[in-house]
Amino acid sequence: MNNPIHILVAEDDNDINRLLCSIIKKSGYIPQPAYSGTEALLYLAQREWSMLLLDLMLPGMTGEELLDRIDRRDDMPVIIISAKGEPKTKVSALRGGADDFITKPFDVEEVSARIDSHLRMYARIAQPVFPNMLQHKGIVLDRDAMSVTADGAELTLTAREFEILSLLLSAPKKVFTKSNLYERVWQEPFYGDDNIINVHMSNLRSKLSKAAPESDFIETVWGMGYRLKP
Repeated sequence: MNNPIHILVAEDDNDINRLLCSIIKKSGYIPQPAYSGTEALLYLAQREWSMLLLDLMLPGMTGEELLDRIDRRDDMPVIIISAKGEPKTKVSALRGGADDFITKPFDVEEVSARIDSHLRMYARIAQPVFPNMLQHKGIVLDRDAMSVTADGAELTLTAREFEILSLLLSAPKKVFTKSNLYERVWQEPFYGDDNIINVHMSNLRSKLSKAAPESDFIETVWGMGYRLKP
């Protein structure tokens, strides 16, 4: 990645914000601290960002509210870093568009590794390994335009959802296991925690269903994984 990497840190605790900014600087990236949801929203409107690290319990505007305001077309990974580590909170954040969730207190090296991992994944989106145009039944995915239509209706997908759909479209007859999907899309070893895959797949199917209610594009092959419906 030759261009400077600018990362916005929305965290109201001064010490934690400084620590996160230090982690970012150590990795060679450029941090920008924000101490409230409203301040973070102002920064988001000023320029394009490579990533957002987002606390949920922010003054002015909560992290959940800010996540809801973010334009998911920006192709900006969002990592939640929060003390609210209940499964319901994590699932809600992931369904709301977050790419990852790290629970406080966190390990410095883990945060650094996850930042690097998500930046690598988003960089690969700009350098597609699949054909530029993928089609199956009523789905048309254009990697150059980063667009997807289903039965002619345009979808707004997160980067992860876009990559999952690209992978399925690249081999329409193949059954992709959760391990396949995670390791190909997230580019990390799969250790059996399938919650993230389930949430992203559920979101993708829901968006396809809303865009094309008369069609059913993805099927679950029980005990195996997912594939496009013939």
